[in-house]
Amino acid sequence: MIQDIAPCRFINRFENKKPTASGAVMCFHGNRLLAAYDEEQRSLRFPRFRDFSCGAENAVYLFRIDGQDFFLLSGDAEPLPGYAYRTMQELRDFPLSGNVGIFAAYCAYHLWKWYSANRFCGACGTKTEHDTIERAVVCPDCGNKIYPRINPAVIIGITNGDRLLLTKYRTGFVHNALVAGFTEFGETLEETVEREVMEEVGLKVKNICYYKSQPWGVAADILAGFFCQVDGDDAIRMDDTELKYAEWVKREDIVLQPNNYSLTNEMMKLFKDGKLEDYYGKIKVTGQSFASRTL
Repeated sequence: MIQDIAPCRFINRFENKKPTASGAVMCFHGNRLLAAYDEEQRSLRFPRFRDFSCGAENAVYLFRIDGQDFFLLSGDAEPLPGYAYRTMQELRDFPLSGNVGIFAAYCAYHLWKWYSANRFCGACGTKTEHDTIERAVVCPDCGNKIYPRINPAVIIGITNGDRLLLTKYRTGFVHNALVAGFTEFGETLEETVEREVMEEVGLKVKNICYYKSQPWGVAADILAGFFCQVDGDDAIRMDDTELKYAEWVKREDIVLQPNNYSLTNEMMKLFKDGKLEDYYGKIKVTGQSFASRTL
């Protein structure tokens, strides 16, 4: 998945530091990131602070990957020679030899959107300031402190014997996906699974079991993947305002997404390869196997 960057280490703790000349700069304009693609190395490159004439006061520390610091540069910057402003989807479509660059881009996007959305206090309207102790913005007038927003959401693999329920969104992402949705207030993740499945495809489910999670910076998400089984009637009643396709697909007929970045694709591949049963055969859920657990 996109966060799989080993042996490199992602260090996201806050540090109140100024950029050095070699610091990597993440500069956004209209939801596009300034970056270059190295065809020979099959990697993404980002400009360095030395490439810009602005002062350090315009840079905000983001995170570190191994020994490389990354900074957010506020304000629009003219494209540098060899670089271009590209959407997250454009960056995602490049064939890459590793995930470090694309993961850095997604994490930077998450923080950039949060900083952009919180330039003013939501309580009193005063212009906010960056905290110097932790990653937050603070209102100098009323003291309101705002932390990065992370939205919980679920990805749901619904199984029906040797078939998996695949979907395609009405707009946007064009490849196969799974039922998914955001958690509402006062709702557990498992309740989100039940509600989203009923809303999108009109099915009841049982044997809801957690698989694994993934950060997804474009929507500021933390995605939690669950597998479950259809409970009773398997006739799909699709919400055609959100989906344009929802069908039961045999494992051998599943067409995967074109890259391995998403939790959705990993879950589809696990089922397609016949490894879901093996995976849950190795773990215990409340003392029972996945196959026998009914909520």
